Amino acid sequence: MLTHPTLDQMHSLGLAGMAAAWRDIAEQDTAGDLTRDEWLGLMLDREIATRADRRLTNRLASAKLRFVDACVENIDFRTHRGLDRRNILSLAQGAWLKANENLIITGQTGTGKTWLGCAFGRQAARQDHSVLYLRMPRLFEDLALARLDGRFPRVVDKLARVQLLILDDWGTHSLNDQQRLDLLEIFEERYRRRSTLITAQLPVAAWHEMIGEPTIADAILDRIVHNAHRITLKGDSMRRQKAPHGLTQDANIEITQP
Repeated sequence: MLTHPTLDQMHSLGLAGMAAAWRDIAEQDTAGDLTRDEWLGLMLDREIATRADRRLTNRLASAKLRFVDACVENIDFRTHRGLDRRNILSLAQGAWLKANENLIITGQTGTGKTWLGCAFGRQAARQDHSVLYLRMPRLFEDLALARLDGRFPRVVDKLARVQLLILDDWGTHSLNDQQRLDLLEIFEERYRRRSTLITAQLPVAAWHEMIGEPTIADAILDRIVHNAHRITLKGDSMRRQKAPHGLTQDANIEITQP
């Protein structure tokens, strides 16, 4: 078989992984010992891995995570923050995402809520879920602008379709009538169809008062809280910590296995 025309055909078909595997195998002294099926199997394995890496890169780019280096493997369990290792590892498996359930992370400022939320966001992207991170003030700004220029239905549709929506800084200010209605529409579209991760300094018990109008608050919380897993962070600010302590090798294997 002609090497260069075949490689050109692979690249023209977008099979960069197979082309790279072809070159690597051909350069090995043992290449002649491989059967045609073995060559094909190795090239297909490389193509699958290449495409998976590309999907992950694209998902992380579109997720806009605040901490791009946050990952479940590097969660600090040594600092006393009330984290349950078994619960975190269970959530890292992603069953709650497949079940379209929610995750609520609460705690005082500096305890690592946003970082932990981004770590779960990266984990979701690894599991081939679409992810989008938004701070609540930015969300309301985007919705207000979209309402003015006619993009509101498209923006709400995008928020409804993303498989994991991360809403950071929930409850930092009271809501006006329009913001309450916007949130209700978003959560109505997502309820039992997609998962939402919320981080908040405000404890869940105070959310009803924060939202305001009782009827709408009941409707919003009914769609968020009742099917949500909860993590409550405690202790001093993590910003005082200089170096994270990651998981053990066995725990890393546990969360990375499909």
